[in-house]
Amino acid sequence: MKIITMGNELLSQKAEKITDIDDELRKTAKEMLETLVTDKGVGLAGPQIGLMKRIFVVHIQGDIERVFINPSIIETSQDMTKMEEGCLSIPGIYADVERAKAVKVQAWNEKGRPFTLEASGILARVILHEYDHLEGILFLERLPEAKRNRLRTKYEKQVNSQG
Repeated sequence: MKIITMGNELLSQKAEKITDIDDELRKTAKEMLETLVTDKGVGLAGPQIGLMKRIFVVHIQGDIERVFINPSIIETSQDMTKMEEGCLSIPGIYADVERAKAVKVQAWNEKGRPFTLEASGILARVILHEYDHLEGILFLERLPEAKRNRLRTKYEKQVNSQG
């Protein structure tokens, strides 16, 4: 799957609710998980592949593959933590982002079964990062303006030097 990168307007749009969990969506979820392996990522959201639907996949080393369809963030911890984040849609750019330490999320899996998951640590961070993609938010938008602008400029220089 081709991952779209920063500058593509789809990344700043909200994804639409999925109304039917069918074989086509299951196939897409499987391909998204395969793309994570190929591109060495831990999470991938629909908008990052040009699919403007509310789906993301997560696979953290040592954990199971997870598919989240129409996720809702039910609760986040008051405790916050900073950790370095990157994004397959902004290759080569990393920054410390402050997020909730823990999250409670409700979603459906690829079999159409609802589930609730309480996550902390890296899993919580990846869920919140991917959920942001469904809302049209890139992790750079979670940074102070000066740092965000500096990283955008750095990314644009990278892209222009390759192109």
